[in-house]
Amino acid sequence: MKSKSLLFLFILSIGCTSPSPSQMDEWLKNTPFFETQKIFEDERFPNLVVAKDGSIVATWGKENCVSRRSKDGGVTWEAPVSIDQGINGGGLTVDENSGNIFTFVEKDRHPPAPIVCYISKDNGQSWQSHPILIQPDKKGNLPSMHMNEHGITLKKGPYKGRLIRASRYYSQANEHKYWPEHYSNAIYSDDGGKIWHTSDPFPALGTGEAAIVELDNGTLYFNSRRHLSTEGLNPRVRYTAYSSDGGQTWSNLQLSEELPDGEQDRDYGLMAGLERIPIDGHDLLIFSNIESQKGRKNGTVWLSFDGGKSWPVKKLIDPMGFKYSSLTIGRKNTPSEGFIYLLYETGLNDDIHAYNGAKIVRFNLSWLLEGKDINQYLL
Repeated sequence: MKSKSLLFLFILSIGCTSPSPSQMDEWLKNTPFFETQKIFEDERFPNLVVAKDGSIVATWGKENCVSRRSKDGGVTWEAPVSIDQGINGGGLTVDENSGNIFTFVEKDRHPPAPIVCYISKDNGQSWQSHPILIQPDKKGNLPSMHMNEHGITLKKGPYKGRLIRASRYYSQANEHKYWPEHYSNAIYSDDGGKIWHTSDPFPALGTGEAAIVELDNGTLYFNSRRHLSTEGLNPRVRYTAYSSDGGQTWSNLQLSEELPDGEQDRDYGLMAGLERIPIDGHDLLIFSNIESQKGRKNGTVWLSFDGGKSWPVKKLIDPMGFKYSSLTIGRKNTPSEGFIYLLYETGLNDDIHAYNGAKIVRFNLSWLLEGKDINQYLL
């Protein structure tokens, strides 16, 4: 009889145990926080990742590609480290298996140009040249790297461990007469960053400068700038497509009418930031660009709760000059945990040609959703 009573109490104690906080609760438990710092004084072209140890690593440069890192979650920043002379190619990628970080520099001129890959084995503290082979796409075209959002390591399904980053085909030059031949694509590696294969083209011409995230079910979501529509569709909004084969092919082309692509008085578009907030069972995506009828200003972030199908939440970051941007998310159990980071080109005004270095914004989901009931978006 005594043993049965003990068993009953044990079962009852299990049933009465308080459930552990959900990942969503963890993200929303903190007081709203927003902070801005300036970390680069000149040049342009941002990219941003969080290393395996939680260090924030930023690359930057139009003529001299450099990096800076913060080991304390973005509170303070180490001095810039030179990577190479050349233009920042974007696609800064953390290999989640080895911890290595890859970056790409394009030499001598605006792409198409010779590509050099660099690798950091110490969480962005130093960089060494890294020989790679990039295979052409099915059309026989080699991609350019500039200027795309950071890459990712796939975490789900048969392609788990694959490195992938957005890239583009410039044809002969970044000139209006060649725009109908331009297209976005991606490069991916299954051997830790030695050999990179080029995906099939994004299913819309006139595209270039893009971002990729992996959704909760393993599908890849591709979001691209478009500066020329070859079939009469609106080129002033973002274009999206999906991949179910680890980024080898892209399909289901859609226009994201809620997401503007740069200032709305011209068809040139603007590099954007994109990241998925890592909450299992949900597809919270955050996107950065501008909301402006004229001039590169009014930097804004948008939030999607359904993997990019809709974007019901948006918030102003900077009403003044705001150009290219890059987003990344902090890592659990590091000083960066719980923070969203946005690195963007800034300017003294809304002049599209006025640049004044780069600012980095550190904020949390509580700030982005301040005053809103998240339950209305999770139905």
